[in-house]
Amino acid sequence: MKGLIIAGTNNLFTVECEDDVVRSCSIKGKVLKSDKRFYNPIAPGDIVELEIDPLNDEKGQVLSVEPRKNTFLRWNVKGRCPQLLACNLDHLILVTTPDEPPFRPRFIDRALAQAEHQGITPVIVCNKWDLAEEMETDGRADELEAIMNRLEIWEELGYRVLRVSAKTGEGMLEFAELLEDKLCAFVGQSGVGKSSLINVMDNSCVLRTGSLSKKYGRGSHTTTKGTLVHLILNESLMDGVKGRKADIIDTPGIRRFVLDDIEADDLALYFREFEPFVGKCKFGLNCKHVTEPECAILEAVKNGDITEERYDSWLRISDEIRTGSWCD
Repeated sequence: MKGLIIAGTNNLFTVECEDDVVRSCSIKGKVLKSDKRFYNPIAPGDIVELEIDPLNDEKGQVLSVEPRKNTFLRWNVKGRCPQLLACNLDHLILVTTPDEPPFRPRFIDRALAQAEHQGITPVIVCNKWDLAEEMETDGRADELEAIMNRLEIWEELGYRVLRVSAKTGEGMLEFAELLEDKLCAFVGQSGVGKSSLINVMDNSCVLRTGSLSKKYGRGSHTTTKGTLVHLILNESLMDGVKGRKADIIDTPGIRRFVLDDIEADDLALYFREFEPFVGKCKFGLNCKHVTEPECAILEAVKNGDITEERYDSWLRISDEIRTGSWCD
């Protein structure tokens, strides 16, 4: 029979099966046939074929994985191979915050590039938007202006950006409408409030939330493995209508998002405002877009077709790929 992967680590997976039984399953032979080695061969959202253990109806073995619509993954530095985070997504929800933890636009730019590479529609959600007012009253208006400017840059590029607050409820109606009847993965750094957003969406679903490290302003890893959660959307977010649903994959907080299968020379193809200028430089595809004369991308920055903020982000990420030195 077929089943849906809900969660799993190493060689043990929670599978929601066609007969409505949730089984604990291992991979038959411990290795799936694949042309690529993954840190984890199966991820939440995968559809698998399995056989039931003849001695225990609550257990089974995964035989194969159905062809995927898409995958979202990152390079696992420790394992030296790609790590699947979620599969078969309708949207990738990139969660960030204006503060607590600090705003990290390059994290989002990396994840956007990976989403473009994988053909997944990303949505940027800036949670804890209630903190924006506090930043302004605390004398951090310039910092807030820079954050608002970056959000507007993403919007002008065609990305959907939501400003929400799990605490006050701001923006949650629009967010719930986006998620309805979809399978989406929440990705972001530790402490941005992914689990808090899910708890607001479905008040019968209580996921652990963590406090921030006072020293570093970073969150603790309260979600330790990716888990697919079936939500019954809060009727207060659905005009009083009961029973509306959404499926969410809550991924562990990521401190370092390292791109997978994207070379430095190809990164511009996944920055959507760069792509029209690729190959139009004097030196064609050999151009590094740094100091070369008659570089179409540098001209686009000069003319305002590419913002300095995004060019700087592209430049830094390109350097990180070349040197293998990844930072926040």
